[in-house]
Amino acid sequence: MKKSIGILGGMGPLATADLFRKIVLLTDAARDNDHIRVYIDDNASIPDRTAAILSGGADPLPAMTDSLRKLEVCGADCVIMPCNTAHYFLPRLQALTGVPFLSMLEATAGTCAARFPGGTAAVLATKGTLSAGLYQAALEQGGVPFLLPNDAEQGALMRVIYDGVKAGKGPEEYRADMEAVVEALTDRGADYFILGCTELPLAAQALGLQVPAVDPTEELAKAAIRFAGYGVKEP
Repeated sequence: MKKSIGILGGMGPLATADLFRKIVLLTDAARDNDHIRVYIDDNASIPDRTAAILSGGADPLPAMTDSLRKLEVCGADCVIMPCNTAHYFLPRLQALTGVPFLSMLEATAGTCAARFPGGTAAVLATKGTLSAGLYQAALEQGGVPFLLPNDAEQGALMRVIYDGVKAGKGPEEYRADMEAVVEALTDRGADYFILGCTELPLAAQALGLQVPAVDPTEELAKAAIRFAGYGVKEP
C-alpha cells in the first residue's frame, strides 16, 4: 500500500520548496497519478533552531509540535524536516507521536559510506548543528571520516546561510565566503563536502560549485520516496 509524506517545513521556506521539488523530480513517475501524496506545513514562524541551541533563544518545539499535529490530522504516514539543525529536536518530537520521522542525518551518513568509501567528508553546517554534534554522531556511527570547519569558517558559513540565502541575496553576495571555506577544507584533506544546512545546496547550485558533495535534502527526499513505497528515479 502506498503511503503519504508530511513535510514539517518553514525552516526555511525556500529549503522546504527545494525538498518538495526534489521529491517530485526523484520519484519514478510517468504521469501525475504516479506521484506521492505530500502534505506540507510551511510554518515560517518556528523560532530559529541555532539560536535556541547556542544562546537561549525561544524554544522551537511548541511551534514544531503544532505543525506535527496538523500533519497528523492530514494523515501523513511519515514526517520529514528540511532543516538539519532541527534534527536536534527530533527525539523530543518523535516521543510525541506514533508517526515515524525519517532522519536526514542517517540518510546522509549512509550515502557518504556508500558513495565515498574511506573518503574524508567536510561537514558544512550551521553553528547550531556543529555545536550539537549532530553530524559527528551520525558519521561516527556510520564509520565515515570527517573534518569540521574552524570558528572563522563557521562564521563564513553562517553568513552564506543567513545573510545570503535566507535573506534572498544573490550568489555574488556570498561567493567569496563559500569558496574560501571549500578551498581551506580541501587543503586540510577533505575529499568531498556534506552540504549540511538545507540552504547550502541552494547556495552551491546558485554558485555553480564544482566539488564532490552530498546533498542531505536530496538524500532525505530519496528516503521518503522509498518509505512511501515508490521508486527513486535513476540519474
